[in-house]
Amino acid sequence: MIVQRRAVSAVLAATALLLTAGCSSSDGDPSDTDGSASSATTTAQASPSGPAAEETPPAKGSVKVLRTLTTGLDSPWGLAPLPGGDLLVSSRDDATVTRVSEKNGDKTELGEVPGVSASGEGGLLGIALSPDYASDHMIYAYYTSASDNRIVRMLYDEKKPAGEQLGAPDTVFRGIPKGVIHNGGRIAFGPDRMLYAGTGESGDTGLSQDKDSLGGKILRMTPDGEPAPGNPFPDSPLYSYGHRNVQGLAWDGKQRLFASEFGQDTWDELNAIKPGDNYGWPEAEGEGGGSGFHDPVTQWSTDEASPSGIAYAAGSVWMAGLRGERLWRIPLKGTETSADPQAFLEDEYGRLRTVAPAGGDKLWLVTSNTDGRGDAKGGDDRILELEVG
Repeated sequence: MIVQRRAVSAVLAATALLLTAGCSSSDGDPSDTDGSASSATTTAQASPSGPAAEETPPAKGSVKVLRTLTTGLDSPWGLAPLPGGDLLVSSRDDATVTRVSEKNGDKTELGEVPGVSASGEGGLLGIALSPDYASDHMIYAYYTSASDNRIVRMLYDEKKPAGEQLGAPDTVFRGIPKGVIHNGGRIAFGPDRMLYAGTGESGDTGLSQDKDSLGGKILRMTPDGEPAPGNPFPDSPLYSYGHRNVQGLAWDGKQRLFASEFGQDTWDELNAIKPGDNYGWPEAEGEGGGSGFHDPVTQWSTDEASPSGIAYAAGSVWMAGLRGERLWRIPLKGTETSADPQAFLEDEYGRLRTVAPAGGDKLWLVTSNTDGRGDAKGGDDRILELEVG
């Protein structure tokens, strides 16, 4: 059952009945690789302009590796750019947060997050900065505990010695199902300053369509962990459902939300998220799921993708592939592809975990070869700076 900060579980119990289900692949295990209903818009969704207002990116894009910013990271997962350009990166297995200098790649460990239970695909996963970071210096983190997946926030005090700069975790949201697989984990603050979280069904496929579960969903909440105003289901954090294991969240220039997720045996997906929509899992995987299910923007065979983080830049969504070991470019016009997806960096850097905006036409890209499923080479894992077009 849903449990939240400030004992909102009673409210959620009533509202959880209102949601229903979606799609995607495992973290890269070949045996578990990881339709269209639309509903009311909310404050998180800007109304799309007409087709004439949409800029169409070129059919063929480009990727240039500008530099390797840093190497020697252990099981990196989440990435959060700081004001000024430095980066924060989480270690899934070590439960640490490290600051990486944008100038020279030097690493400084902030500290270890207590209470993290790292096993399977669980551990310290996504991180994000408070929308009021300039004044409150709060870092949000999604992690697997001994009993559930939860979201906490911690004060980052740069004046303290390295290793002691993270304050005690304040639990903002708890009760997300945990498992050996499919723990979700990506968090991000949207253009509306609300906190979004992608969750997995923890290997229990029935949770995705279960309106009384937080598993297999995209959640939208206030920075304090309360159901966000304007959500499609009153007094509920549930924003969309029918997902298998949401791994990436990003908004385009018109504030439209996109999400990547693992499929099972056939299709991985990139989805355009509409509040209240059902993305099909486990009833549908990929396109053509039938009436009532929101079809993906595009799909890939599971050996080509196993998608993780996504970012928007230069008119395209850029998607990191784990098992696929490549960076995908998905050029968009509105919420549809304007040309076929294009693969870059195939088999060059191994498994790719997280991609994040670096300003303008640049991206940060994090590899994932020390996570127990990759073939780690000298220098892994690393952060690359890319120029894309």
